[in-house]
Amino acid sequence: MSQTNNAPPAQARIADLDVPVGQGGEVQQTAGGDVPVLTTQQGIPVSDDQNSLKVGPRGPTLLEDFHFREKMFHFDHERIPERVVHARGFGAHGYFEMTESLADLSHADVFQRVGEKTPAFVRFSTVAGNKGSPDLARDVRGFAVKLYTQEGNWDIVGNNIPVFFIQDAIKFPDLIHAAKQEPDRGFPQAQTAHDNFWDFISLTPESMHMIMWIMSDRTIPRSLRFIEGFGVHTFRLVNAEGKSSFVKFHWKPKLGLQSVAWNEAVKLNGADPDFHRRDLWASIQAGDFPEWEFGVQVFDEEFAKSFDFDVLDATKLIPEELVPVRVVGRLVLDRVVDNFFAETEQVAFCTSNVVPGIDFTNDPLLQGRNFSYLDTQLKRLGGPNFTHIPINAPKVPVRNFQQDGHMAMHNPKGRVNYEPNGWGGAAGGPRQTPRGYRSFPAEEAGPKLRIRAESFADHYSQARQFFVSQTPVEQTHIGDALVFELSKVETPAIRARIVAHLRNIDETLAQTVAKGLGLKDVPEPATAARPTRQDLPQSPALSIALNGPESFKGRKLGILVTEGADAAMVAALKEAATGVGAMVEFIAPVVGGVSASDGSVIEAQQKVNGGPSVLYDAVAIVPSEAGAKLLSREATAKDFLNDAFAHAKFIAYAPAAKLLFEKCGLAGDMDEGCMALNKPVDAAAFIKACGKLRFWAREAAVHAV
Repeated sequence: MSQTNNAPPAQARIADLDVPVGQGGEVQQTAGGDVPVLTTQQGIPVSDDQNSLKVGPRGPTLLEDFHFREKMFHFDHERIPERVVHARGFGAHGYFEMTESLADLSHADVFQRVGEKTPAFVRFSTVAGNKGSPDLARDVRGFAVKLYTQEGNWDIVGNNIPVFFIQDAIKFPDLIHAAKQEPDRGFPQAQTAHDNFWDFISLTPESMHMIMWIMSDRTIPRSLRFIEGFGVHTFRLVNAEGKSSFVKFHWKPKLGLQSVAWNEAVKLNGADPDFHRRDLWASIQAGDFPEWEFGVQVFDEEFAKSFDFDVLDATKLIPEELVPVRVVGRLVLDRVVDNFFAETEQVAFCTSNVVPGIDFTNDPLLQGRNFSYLDTQLKRLGGPNFTHIPINAPKVPVRNFQQDGHMAMHNPKGRVNYEPNGWGGAAGGPRQTPRGYRSFPAEEAGPKLRIRAESFADHYSQARQFFVSQTPVEQTHIGDALVFELSKVETPAIRARIVAHLRNIDETLAQTVAKGLGLKDVPEPATAARPTRQDLPQSPALSIALNGPESFKGRKLGILVTEGADAAMVAALKEAATGVGAMVEFIAPVVGGVSASDGSVIEAQQKVNGGPSVLYDAVAIVPSEAGAKLLSREATAKDFLNDAFAHAKFIAYAPAAKLLFEKCGLAGDMDEGCMALNKPVDAAAFIKACGKLRFWAREAAVHAV
């Protein structure tokens, strides 16, 4: 047959059969030179890699989007068996209890009865690090809750930050690839201080709000017991009449918020890389059960339309001053796992696991997560029957026609494995019910487009609102974190692009970072799709310092003692600390302990060269005269005091300990955060002062650069 067009033979159109997959292919000309055309795994050119296919600008994501499906499919199966993200995790059992009915807003069974306790499992995690990474990496903390309700499992798969880096799930693989270790060298892991991450961020303005959060102290929490949890996305509540309300979910720690200093986090990772795990384990085992209040921000369509930002945009939050958080329940963790692998490692969370009365919105990040999470379990847990694993199994009967497959622990009985069928009664198997899950009948219309809604275009205003809502100390920490991270970036152009974005958030912050990096020429502000709003008010709810605890409860006091330590003073410190619900550990020259002034034995939990002050929220130094001379010659004892002082901790000291201050060169710098223990009654005053957590006024004096 003769050719009917001028195209060359098929074989001739294949440029080079020996070109490896993923290399070669079509190129296109750009201002920066020839670059290869982006294609799918099937070689199909991609027109838009920034947005998933939707029904209209704000409509749901379409399942037919083969590019998104292939991209997410490949991403979900990149690791085995470790989670691609949230690999480093720690879990515990507990219960959820309603304290106020939500029956008016949702017909979910779990919301109906005040006082009823629903079994729960919670897994906390870091995002970027591998399973063996340290706990105190600067990172987002996952806060995933599985509620075993009477209508099946409901998973609230959230973080300790209420916003996220990206608006569309199609960018999630790119974000995580950029944050993970660089593929040509396998490092750094569990940290974002490298070129790839900041290159991606510098080209993704929608991430700037999240950048303010991750550069804040939110990402170096003191403990998992002191973090907030957020559902991140906007969901729906649907009541018995079918009326829908929008909702955002919140977990607020009863102990308040607390973080550590960056220098402290670095040293904690060396002193105890399991610091967060150990803390949660120890508190539960001691009967000091962590607790969070469960709250909801509920609003209607009218508010959503009047809000300055799109409620479907996961890079935005709704300030609590606009829509207060209504506390309606509590979460208590009261039991550690029996086996870490069987429970914490094998637990499978899916954002798509909702119960009747809870529904989704068209948030494109949520839509993508709903698709991705179930797919991920197939790779991690080996097959479709991961719900047969006890930690994932509902606490209610499961009846359907699904059978066989890898790891099937139980199959339906009888001859019928299909529906509908003509076998009557129990022989015909389970049947659908009017009481079953029904999606809210939202009306959707619009052209099929790869597009980002115009209402998603403001990338800087809420970033600015977050920054100006921080206390001066917290703002300083954000600036310091940005300087540190960008100082590890080797490419000057990337540093400059980030500073250009910062100029759209806060000029003082941008100049601080530029100065810290030694930029000779401060770049012009980045081009903004929407100008930064300067009129958004401060939101005190966004500050850790303004939402801290009222006492020293749940914290830990470290008491450094030597032979001959004042027994009455030691007893007074321990009584005052435990009296407010704090923990006490003793550090001594030998781990076997020391003899106090009255001949009693003080058993030590840490040896002085293995129990640095970073392990404690506040410290007391109670040596004898001879003991003080011994400590003044010990380098790690000097580190103990120097670090506590540098990290702005409250420090109590017996008179003999002044020698240690002198040997550390701190005798002339002692401030109101250094409290003398002249008599036992001084212990109570010290523990009361520790309720403020840190003596932040000291920080500026100890950091000259």
